[in-house]
This record gives sequence, C-alpha cells and structure tokens, in this order.
Amino acid sequence: MPSPREPVDALYQQQDFYIGLSLALSSSFFIGSSFIIKKIGLIRLSRGGSSVRASAGGFGYLKDWIWWAGLICMGVGEAANFAAYAFAPASLVTPLGALSVIVTAVLASKFLKERLNLLGKLGCFLCIIGSTIIVIHSPKEGEIDDLNLLLDKLQDPTFITYVVIILALSLFIGCCCGPRYGHKNVLVYILLCSAIGSLTVMSCKALGLALRDTLSGKSNDFGMWLPYFLIIVTVVFVGIQVNYLNKALDIFNTSIVTPIYYVIFTTLVITASAILFKEWGRMKAQDIIGDLCGFFVVIVAVILLNAFREMDISLNDVKGIMRPKRELLMSHKNQFDDFETESNGSQKHYGTGDYRNI
Repeated sequence: MPSPREPVDALYQQQDFYIGLSLALSSSFFIGSSFIIKKIGLIRLSRGGSSVRASAGGFGYLKDWIWWAGLICMGVGEAANFAAYAFAPASLVTPLGALSVIVTAVLASKFLKERLNLLGKLGCFLCIIGSTIIVIHSPKEGEIDDLNLLLDKLQDPTFITYVVIILALSLFIGCCCGPRYGHKNVLVYILLCSAIGSLTVMSCKALGLALRDTLSGKSNDFGMWLPYFLIIVTVVFVGIQVNYLNKALDIFNTSIVTPIYYVIFTTLVITASAILFKEWGRMKAQDIIGDLCGFFVVIVAVILLNAFREMDISLNDVKGIMRPKRELLMSHKNQFDDFETESNGSQKHYGTGDYRNI
C-alpha cells in the first residue's frame, strides 16, 4: 500500500520542475537581450577611438550606462539561471540556453540591422526543436541530499582531471593564443569563456544546493568552508567570462558570437555534468540517441543562422523555385538577354569615350 507521503513528494518534485523550467526560460530572455544591449553600448564606444575599445584591451565600456544596463540585464538572467540549477538538473537548464540564441538573433535584426533571412528563421525554429528533444532525452542527475555528498563527488579523480585540463587550456588561450589569434578567429575567446563557464555552472549548482537547504532549514551548509570557496570561485570565473566575452562581441558579429558560444558552452557543461554526476551510465540507449540527435539538430540550426546569413533568401525565392520549368527557362533566358544587352551597351560607350556604364 503506497504511503500518503509519496503523493506529496511527487507534488513537490513536479513543483520544483516547473519552477526550474520557468526560471530557465526567463533567464534565456534576459541573457539574450543583454547581448544586444551591451553590443549597442560597445558600438557607441567605438566612436571614441580604438584606445577605449574592449578589443584593444581598454575598459572604457565601464563608463557607459547602456553597457551597464546590458550587464544588469545579464545579471538578472544569470541570477534566474543560478536559481534554476537549485530546482532542476543542469541537463535540463543548460540546453534551454538555445532560446537566448533565438532572442539575440531576432533582436539583432530589429535593433542592430543584422540580417535574418529565411534560413536564419528556419535555424531559430530548429533551435527550438533541438532544445526540446534534448530536454526530453537529457540525462537526469542523481539525487544529492546534502553538500557533503556533493563534496565527495567533487573529489572524484576524473572530475579533478577535467578541472585541471580546463584551467590549463584557459591559461594557455589567455596568455598565448588570445593576444595572437583572438582578433582573427572567433573560437579563441569563446572557447575560453565556455571552458570557464562549464566550471562556473558546477559551482553554481553546489551554491544553489547550499542556499536551498539553508533557507529551507534542512541544514546549515554555510557553516562549512566549501560554500565560501565556491562563492570566490564563481565571482572570479564570472569576471573572466565577462572580460573575454566583451572582447569577442567587440570584434565579431553578435549573430556569430552567440550561437557558437551556446554550442561550445552547452557541450562542455553537459560533459562536466556527466563526469561529475555520472548520469550517462544510467541512461537508456534510446535516450542517448535522442540526446545526440537533438544536439545535432541544434548544430545544424547554428550553421543555418551563421553560414548563410549574408545571402538574400526569402520566401519569394522558394515560391519562384516551385514555378513550372517552362517559366523558369524563360526567366533565365530573359536575364541572359538583359545581361547581353547591357554588355553590348557598355562596349559601345567605351568606344565613344563615354565611361558611364563601365
């Protein structure tokens, strides 16, 4: 006979799921908007000379109120994201960051006049589809009752190796690759931000657990040293992310930075979460396949959003392809005749000394 306590526990779990889901969705909106607001501030600063630009190593954006508005907007989004990790697993919260890509793409086309053609709109749609598939099939973290259990997991040799590799890679990029290739390759600064960000998510997950247990009265986790260490780590890592993300935004197009940042960041967060919580060992084969398929859909969406963004493709072009072959051949013939007429006219004017058509 089921215990009366079981329906209550199930109700609390369902409530936590919807709270985490709502926080993750609102986080995507605020973070996606913050990219646009900060980009507007950086564009304003670029008129003051290269000495104050973030790409030149300057910090002039700290004096611009629009950039601060973008930072506050990102802070609200990150706070909502931080709270979401306390109620829902990282494998659910992190993939929903794809929605920030959509928000950024739409707002960039509206306020920054960046192109969003038909393929870009299809990419936004595929981002939603891929994220939904990932959420449905994503691995679920094991239950962590207290911070002591999480501390034991943090001491796992595999996770420590991952942390050492990430820190070494970040140090190498920041000291060696960044100054030489950061202005040429968009992956340099974004890879550093994503690598550090994967560790930030793990520390936020631990801090969220400590805050939730302390506020609920379950335990006094802040009587330990670990939460204070995690706060320092989180602040330092967030500062590094903000600095190098500003460099990437100042140099490259927003529609390039945001989707690539999402793909690399999500990949590393899922990897770190899988190493720390060992979820993949408990997944069914269909969930693993579904999770990978969802992630590949998101990658295709990113390609559509970026690789073809300069092409002038609209729904009218698709309608034109669907016309009968005879009309298509006549259209091509007329275009060829017009081109031949313009070429002959240019040659004639060239011979008479009229250079208007050259």
